[in-house]
Amino acid sequence: MCLILLATALAAHAQYDKDVFYYRGRNALADGKYSQAIENFNILARLDTTDYWTFFFRGIAKYNLGDIRGAQTDFDRSVRINPVFTNGFHYRAITLSREGKYDEALADLEKAIMLRPEYMGLYFSRGVTYFLAQQFENAINDFDHYIRKEPKDPSAYLNRGASWLFLSDTTKALTDYNKAIKMDRFEPEGYIRRGRLYAAKKQYGEAIADMNQAISLDSTNTFAYFNRALMYYDMHDYNSAMADLNRVLEDEPGNALTLYNRSLISAQVGDFDSALQDMDRVININPGNVLAWFNRASFFTQMGRWMDAYEDYSKAIELYPDFAKAYMNRSYVENMMGHRQASKADYDMAQQKVREYRAKNSSDAGSFADTTKKYSALLSLDADFAKKDFDNELLQHRDIDIRLKPLYKMALAKERPTEGSYAISRRYENALVDRIAATSPIPVIITNTDSLAAGQSAGMEALLSGTGIAMHQAWRDFLKGMYEVSGKQYNMALSYYDKAIEGDASGTYDPYYRAFYLMNRAVLRADMIDFISSIESTVQTLSMDVQGTSRARVSDDVNRTYDYSEAIADLEEAAKILPDLPYIWFDLGNIYILSSQLVNSISSYDKAISLYPYMGDAYFNRGLVLIYLKDKEKGCIDLSTAGELGVKDAYSVISKYCEKEENR
Repeated sequence: MCLILLATALAAHAQYDKDVFYYRGRNALADGKYSQAIENFNILARLDTTDYWTFFFRGIAKYNLGDIRGAQTDFDRSVRINPVFTNGFHYRAITLSREGKYDEALADLEKAIMLRPEYMGLYFSRGVTYFLAQQFENAINDFDHYIRKEPKDPSAYLNRGASWLFLSDTTKALTDYNKAIKMDRFEPEGYIRRGRLYAAKKQYGEAIADMNQAISLDSTNTFAYFNRALMYYDMHDYNSAMADLNRVLEDEPGNALTLYNRSLISAQVGDFDSALQDMDRVININPGNVLAWFNRASFFTQMGRWMDAYEDYSKAIELYPDFAKAYMNRSYVENMMGHRQASKADYDMAQQKVREYRAKNSSDAGSFADTTKKYSALLSLDADFAKKDFDNELLQHRDIDIRLKPLYKMALAKERPTEGSYAISRRYENALVDRIAATSPIPVIITNTDSLAAGQSAGMEALLSGTGIAMHQAWRDFLKGMYEVSGKQYNMALSYYDKAIEGDASGTYDPYYRAFYLMNRAVLRADMIDFISSIESTVQTLSMDVQGTSRARVSDDVNRTYDYSEAIADLEEAAKILPDLPYIWFDLGNIYILSSQLVNSISSYDKAISLYPYMGDAYFNRGLVLIYLKDKEKGCIDLSTAGELGVKDAYSVISKYCEKEENR
């Protein structure tokens, strides 16, 4: 009898524990404490592997931490356990949509609709997915269906209005925006959208009135102030425009887009000192923004500071060697400095770039070759205006002024490392890497710095001509690719890397060398995407709750998404070839962050560190990710280790993020 009572008590206690963890996990999820929620759901997953709700809720927590792939895995698990789990299919569709896998997302939504055709939230989500897939007619059909059953949801009208806008039907878009506002007169977004539509139609009186109303409803809505500033600017009311931009910067002093636009207005009214201060800050925040360098050069030109202008135009050209307008303007500056020959060379180069792009007939690439385009126009939308509580921003876009340590790649070196330097360093030792360093006719190293080789012209000329140096063709193409990267000729470099990867791999070491070709191509692809995203960036926000519903408000601007899947695929293939090379795993960690797969990034850094325990950069980056995920204790331990391993930047981050509470 006692044994039965004891067994009953233990069973009740186990059940009680499950309920406690479930309660804690749900509460943490509702409070936005996603890491804490995952900890509780992890325990539940170990206690009971058949509870599909556990994996579903853990998937939601992972999603909100930016781990889209991890969330998808958990949603996969939930529908495997319960093949008729509508919420599992619904939310897996949302993660697939975030990855740009619209066909798969739509298939999941179709399954969910078959299971619960009466659940209108599914049609809403499918409408959003159709919108993101640019199937605007289908999106409108789904929003129509949803609105017939849920006619009082303003979000549906906002989304349908955006769909009509992409179909160039401004009348129907305006009608939907009006309906959304009528249903919820206290929601600023409806007024902002309608105001932007009025502004596009040059109806500035109505546009300003809508922005005023949005601001009266939410005096902290920086996006409303920003849009009103653009409208005032178009009306040539520069004082009012400046006042609104200043208001944005009161709340968001690091908003680079607002600083950029305020700088342009300051220059336009002749206040070059203020213009330079703001553009200096923009360049400090994002030194890869070619337009910031270009416009600061124009300020210097108007001030007669020829050498400063020359240096900034040169920097713009260094960042984007095909920037014809920068060559044209530098030609003018060189002429003013009396450098006639250099001026003529730059003018000829500008004309050559224009001819090349016209021959390619590539409108996207050719925009920088358009010598008639005005590059000092105010920019209207940027990732700086993501919602303040939106948890899925990229790590480097948050309020952290320390950047991730960059990607590793194989690069040309000035000279081969000397054997004596190995003994005093904790260098990574790998027989294959050492063989490459010893046998390559042109010195190469694995590095994550941007300081590329100099003084290699003679050897490289022979290499490029195919004479004077005997080597395997794939390796020759790989060296050519690295040479083109050093000259910022990215498309040419990419073509050489492609040739190296597709080349003959019949030699003993060729299959292993291919891993380095893939690693470099992945880094190059990521760098090219980063350059594009530094110029043009938009955000589509998505909010989810735990009741099985979703609401996404699509943007009525043309959104450009940046897909790192090719770079990830290259690195994953390289890791299969050389699974013991830590640099590949480090690079995967970085690119997972760029793809908002933060949990995967930590796993990759773990692997890199296990292979090379002295890799300070991996500890540094993993520490930043952990701090971002609110796991400050572990993050600060990693940063401390990075500092011990020689990463000097680690201590400034520790000072800012790890000692704050102790010093209060």
